[in-house]
Amino acid sequence: MRRNRARAGGLGALLVAVVLALLPLPRDTAAVAAEPESSAMTKRGTAGPYDDFSALEVTVHQTRNLRGQGVRVSWKGGKPTNSNRTDYLQLMQCWGDDPAGPRREQCQFGAGATGNGGFGSFVAQRLIPVGSDPRETEYDELVPSPEYPGQMADPFVPFTPVSGPPTTKITDWTYYSPSDTNEEFFAVTQPDGTGEAGFNLQSTREAPHLGCGDPLGTGAEPRGRKCWLVVVPRGSHDPNGTRGFPVTSPLSTANWDQRIVFPLDFLPVGDACPADKAERRMTGSELVTDAVTSWQASLCATGTSRFTFSQRGEELARNSLLAPTSTSPGLAFTVEPVADGEKAGFVHAPVAVNALTVGFYWEANAMGLVKEIRLNQRLLAKLLTASYPYDVRMLTDKAPAPEHLKDNPQSIVRDPEFLKLNPKFEEVLQPPQVYPGGILLSAERSDTTKVVWDYLRSNADARAFLEGKPDPWGMRINPYFKELGLASRSSDEFPKADPTLTELRLVEGEEAISYGIVERSPYANDMHDAARWIRRGTNGAKDNVSRDSVSNALRLVSADVLVGSRRAYGITDSASASRYQLQTAALANADGAFVLPTTGSMIQAVEQFEDSSVGGVLAPDPARAGKGAYPLTVVGYAAASTSLPADARKDYARVMRYAADAGQRQGTAPGQLPPGYAPLPRKLRLQAVAAADRLERGAPAGPGDTAGGTSAGSASGSGSDGGTGTGSGTSSGGGTGSASGPGGAAGSPGPGDGAGPGGGASGGTAGDATGGTDASAPPSSAPPASGGAGNGSGGAPPEKLAGTGSTPSQLLGAVRWVLLAVLLVGGAAGLAGPALLGFTGRRPTPSDSPRTGIRHLKSG
Repeated sequence: MRRNRARAGGLGALLVAVVLALLPLPRDTAAVAAEPESSAMTKRGTAGPYDDFSALEVTVHQTRNLRGQGVRVSWKGGKPTNSNRTDYLQLMQCWGDDPAGPRREQCQFGAGATGNGGFGSFVAQRLIPVGSDPRETEYDELVPSPEYPGQMADPFVPFTPVSGPPTTKITDWTYYSPSDTNEEFFAVTQPDGTGEAGFNLQSTREAPHLGCGDPLGTGAEPRGRKCWLVVVPRGSHDPNGTRGFPVTSPLSTANWDQRIVFPLDFLPVGDACPADKAERRMTGSELVTDAVTSWQASLCATGTSRFTFSQRGEELARNSLLAPTSTSPGLAFTVEPVADGEKAGFVHAPVAVNALTVGFYWEANAMGLVKEIRLNQRLLAKLLTASYPYDVRMLTDKAPAPEHLKDNPQSIVRDPEFLKLNPKFEEVLQPPQVYPGGILLSAERSDTTKVVWDYLRSNADARAFLEGKPDPWGMRINPYFKELGLASRSSDEFPKADPTLTELRLVEGEEAISYGIVERSPYANDMHDAARWIRRGTNGAKDNVSRDSVSNALRLVSADVLVGSRRAYGITDSASASRYQLQTAALANADGAFVLPTTGSMIQAVEQFEDSSVGGVLAPDPARAGKGAYPLTVVGYAAASTSLPADARKDYARVMRYAADAGQRQGTAPGQLPPGYAPLPRKLRLQAVAAADRLERGAPAGPGDTAGGTSAGSASGSGSDGGTGTGSGTSSGGGTGSASGPGGAAGSPGPGDGAGPGGGASGGTAGDATGGTDASAPPSSAPPASGGAGNGSGGAPPEKLAGTGSTPSQLLGAVRWVLLAVLLVGGAAGLAGPALLGFTGRRPTPSDSPRTGIRHLKSG
């Protein structure tokens, strides 16, 4: 019977081994972007009296969880836009509380400058000329002219805001104007019947007259006011049957009847967290702004505090931690670590992976919407140093290229180096008046700006250009920038050093007004502001002259942005570029490969980072970005002091833990990681949890003392090595007790507790194992020496696992094959032992132990 039991055990072990081998590994999601739930909506057009749009299908690719952002609109089945400027789409944003959709009076349209290759600089697109539309019954009679008393004029469709009186004339810019409208007057359909536009949605922050996202209702989950995106297809006829370029308003009845309407579900704008909750202030890097503002609602819903965030340069944020006042924020988001942070008791938790990008929105008549641009380090250096004459002044016969730049190409689109990398632009006629203006840059001093200059200096060609050496075609750096020594030092700002002034006059011989490089190529407030301007297709240059209607003085103004001629690019971040649906340039990395800022390329870059001056805080390093890595990738860190009061430490630790867990799930809903970010790799998530645990424990009371407290550990609650120390607390995976003595295990073991020698309380943190923060303690954001994220079995401590860069599925896979081997050997032994006994004819006696029987076989 004993032999039968052994055989059964052996067969059982083999069966378990086979099942274990066949079981699928859990999908590793630590560094994989989760697919956000789609809210795309597709609708089809209808046939009209003259033009048939029934084959037209329009898709709005996001209709929920919206805010001030870009949204992709694409279509197929349309008739191609031709040289007669027929067959195109008009897009507008509207408000309206009727579930059936908005009225035409509720739509923002009619202020945009129009044009495509030179037609019509302005069209009054709310005007309904009498007799132009046989189906018009409301605006079909002449009305008293609001501008010329005693005269009659054609009627127009007034704009009615969500609150306030309607407009009184076509040029009434009370609510919106040519400088801030978001309408798309002329969206082109390509020869294959498809088209695409990035529509710039406005929330109530940008357009209070639309009220999109105004908080409505009460309760735990406030909702935002809904709005609408209206698409009006235009064919080759006006409503009266006239053939040719349609000149009537899309708000005219016959045109309006062809509209395609999409509901837009906006997030509520404003702080939904109750004001009676204790405020926890946070500040710092723009790199985390979109992520933190998404997380705020979830952090409020699950705790007793509300977290407010103010964006500011990283150096200012770090200084506020080092020299705090009674009202200073207790947590700062930074890229570079706090100076002497470890000695001063600061912890650094990685919270977000973002990247710097060159975002662009570029219409080229012969190419349509430009979607691909390649830039190397030297080309970017040329843009940042205003080395193209057109970036310094508008070139005319009376304002030729400045003397110090006269031998350089007029614009980047005339640079042989750019054309070599982007040969399609050689096919495009680019007269000076449609060159792109200067590159948009943030005025904010930032750690991220240093990363850009480091990127340029990491390349020999770009560094030589910054030093004053010409490129192979003879182009040289703007000499005013050469004097700044940018080839040998980093900088946290983008200077505009060229002092060239250009005079403008309304009438020749009369008074003049001058503009310089700051007016020709203005600063954006920050990278988010740059992204918004880029999406409008302009850098906001004020290099035209006008006379003020009140003071009669000359003033600098911006030129109209003509549809079809919108061209802008600038340095922004990946999250903002994604938010506003910008195209991004492929940048050359250390291998010379041109790489886009994707999740994969950003994670690849992070894997190649090395520690900064503070161990565990990774330093961006464009010089090392090879093997598919995107060179301008950056990791944002949350930094806080262990000397803060206990309740503040607990709250800020909760921010770090949220960022490492639920905050890394990508999506557009509140609490998720917005598109454009890359999820933190598993190793960095472990570091964030460890940093949160150290922050919550606070500063050590003395040598070898962890200051006690509760060790939260990670969600896995697995066991780990014990340590020498006296820390006490509640472990997440096992019993409650106080680990004391070398490798001692405390408390009653629970599931997942360490089982081997040195298997202390599971789910603990680094301080629990080391017995305090001292010279031998791990760096401020290094993975925990024990506990923290726990890995089961009481064997290798988590920091060794994290240090390998292995993913959970890789680790489980290795363990699975080890277990499989053990079970196979055990199963084989279980079957072989009785078989050998039967072969020798010896039956084991009841007094034989398995060990005795095995010894007998070996000896016999």
